[in-house]
Amino acid sequence: MSTHPPKIPGAGRAAAPPPARTPLSRQKVVDAAIALADTAGMDALSMRQLAQRLGVEAMSLYNHVPNKDALIDAMVDDVAGRIALPRPGQPWRAEMAQRARSAHALLLQHPWSPLPMISRMNVGPGMLRYADATHGCLLAAGFDHAAADHARHAMDSHIHGFTLQELHFPLDRSEYASAAAAFLPMLPADRYPHMHALAGEVIAGRYNGVNDFDFGLQLVLDGLQRLLAAAGRD
Repeated sequence: MSTHPPKIPGAGRAAAPPPARTPLSRQKVVDAAIALADTAGMDALSMRQLAQRLGVEAMSLYNHVPNKDALIDAMVDDVAGRIALPRPGQPWRAEMAQRARSAHALLLQHPWSPLPMISRMNVGPGMLRYADATHGCLLAAGFDHAAADHARHAMDSHIHGFTLQELHFPLDRSEYASAAAAFLPMLPADRYPHMHALAGEVIAGRYNGVNDFDFGLQLVLDGLQRLLAAAGRD
């Protein structure tokens, strides 16, 4: 009878090395920061929390972004770089509408982004391409530099203002009718006849009370169209 122990398949071979970790990069850091802010909000964003999410030491992040402010700038620029760019030489009104709808959708997708986009000096390549393409499209349409700049800011005021209101409005759309019914006693018809009547329209279902992004957008575009016509450039 053999006294040798039975052979175990694979015995004696070196264990396979663990899979190599994907090297950290600036884009990977920015992507992780955006994902963290999307799910937990900007208050949860810190270099320590981000490092834990990436499975690295916090100090290693500073090889890719110098500080948290620079990280937020990079996050904003990444979002801005994904907005549909208007194309100079194409019908300007359709291009501006596509730009506005694209920006609105992206800002809603990243609820943390509207405020830093309008409150910081964002001069990254994504934001600069976005601004330059917009200005170029408006110049090609016949606006001069000053009018094109005013037009861009008028559209951005609608985009950001509407988006912020939509993100922070205290009611869900499904609650409008019940909220109108609850507010009705505070709107006596003899004191607030018009708001009383409006609440009645919502309660009865004749008007859903939902504000429409495109309604305001078309008003802005109509005004810009009239400005071009008055200048003889339409």
